[in-house]
Amino acid sequence: MGSMSKHIARPWLFSQEDQDPRAATGKTLRWGFIATGGIANTVAGDLVQLKDAELYAVSSRRQETADAFAATHGARKAYGDDGGMHGYQRLLADDAVDVVYVATPHAQHYEVAKAALEAGKHVLCEKALTINAREATELVGLARERKLFLMEAMWSRFLPSMQRAFAIAASGELGEVKWVSADLGFPAPYDPTARIWSPADGGGALLDLTIYPLLWAWGTLGAPQSVSAVGTLNSDGVDSQNALTLGYDNGAIAQLTSSLLAHGPRCASVAGTGGFLQTHGSINNPRELHIRTGWDEPRVERFDVVGVGYCYELREVTRCIQQGLTESPVMPWDDSLDTMRLFDGVRSQLGVRYANDQPRGV
Repeated sequence: MGSMSKHIARPWLFSQEDQDPRAATGKTLRWGFIATGGIANTVAGDLVQLKDAELYAVSSRRQETADAFAATHGARKAYGDDGGMHGYQRLLADDAVDVVYVATPHAQHYEVAKAALEAGKHVLCEKALTINAREATELVGLARERKLFLMEAMWSRFLPSMQRAFAIAASGELGEVKWVSADLGFPAPYDPTARIWSPADGGGALLDLTIYPLLWAWGTLGAPQSVSAVGTLNSDGVDSQNALTLGYDNGAIAQLTSSLLAHGPRCASVAGTGGFLQTHGSINNPRELHIRTGWDEPRVERFDVVGVGYCYELREVTRCIQQGLTESPVMPWDDSLDTMRLFDGVRSQLGVRYANDQPRGV
């Protein structure tokens, strides 16, 4: 595993955590959506709830697909491939676009986000930020050089329930956190043409699912000092499930499981010397936290979300750009880089390789 940043665990809290994420915080930004799949449709539904964000443009390979997305979500412009240019290139050439949301398959994140930064656009890029740490490092370097905002779309980190859980762990209420467990799994029927199973698209459980269990370890224990991984690879070399054990110098351990083969409880537990915390509801959007101190009866904290839950990360992106920030203090570049370094090490242990791992031009 590559060298990781030496930050300590802390809650990544909003500076305005009590504010309705739909409320305006400054000048209206015009958004361009690159890709029109399921996640783009879901995020678009939440974006239109922000009073200072406009879904201005959308791009797709096919013009009719872009047109349909624009009609559904009220975008003014729709760009498909035309005249030798990709739809996303045409969108990036539109001077009216302030910030782009990259919702392509993983293997295209680097290429599209790089083109967006080079075109002078701020970028919110779906998780995982890239295929590997080399690509992520290059994007961060480019954003820093161009003084543009770049953020990995780790939406769960911004949810009130997640922020509350991290704050509880950091407060000492649970004592010293000694172990964390988290799982996320569901049976995904095998389809070699589906993005989630395609080696060319960066498919597999690791990049798609493990980022959520990892968030629970990251937010309560910080970056680990060791990682041990086992997994199941299919005949295409895609990891269909994996199990990670993270070790820490203070003796803490995190055990994380992700699967595209089986249903799981989708539960996270944070256990300390003074008590524990458990989630109810899927770990990427928990609606209840059960907290127990010692042997006392647990208390329950319940949470509602605005929209589907993406409003919170969209508010953070909008606020940061309005304030001239290039990275979010809630989702800093170092955390994205550390995640990709960790995943590179896990893939090395599992034997998972992607075409993007080959240096360009070789």
